[in-house]
Amino acid sequence: MHKINPVLSGRWRTFLQEVDAQLPTPVELHCFGGFVLAACYGLPRPTGDVDYVTATPRTSATSIEALAGEGSELGKKHRLHFQRVMIADVPEDYDQRLVRIFAKDFAKLRLLAFEVHDIVLSKVSRNHPKDLEDAQFLAKAGWLDPAILRQRYRKELRPNLANERRHDLTLELWLEACFGRP
Repeated sequence: MHKINPVLSGRWRTFLQEVDAQLPTPVELHCFGGFVLAACYGLPRPTGDVDYVTATPRTSATSIEALAGEGSELGKKHRLHFQRVMIADVPEDYDQRLVRIFAKDFAKLRLLAFEVHDIVLSKVSRNHPKDLEDAQFLAKAGWLDPAILRQRYRKELRPNLANERRHDLTLELWLEACFGRP
């Protein structure tokens, strides 16, 4: 496994700097999805949003959405936005593996990125073709370990899922698509 070296493109940098400058108080966001995959893991697919599951303090989710959510002035200006994901199946202990990204770039905006295996596992229950393509890219690039995916799935995700058999099958199909037959 490699160590991440987050890269912030000019368009994203300008947007996030404006958000940071306009925030009334510090905000911490637990981020995952395409933005994190592109910035931290080199995914070439463009995205127009920063998906997050948790905002701290909790009330800051409302202010970040008003300031820079979809349809906000900043969102329209930059054609980028923040998006709170209200329903997501994430590994139980994902927050123990969060990594702060772009810490030196912002005074009030604290972006904490999911670890790559946690991002992939958060997409298994949705089972969207785009998410599988992202997982295949990450596996080919050497970011994923099938043993870690299986272990975290069994310990931290599966106990909280409805229809476990369906998700078990999805995980096995994804592992085969990413790594071939064991």
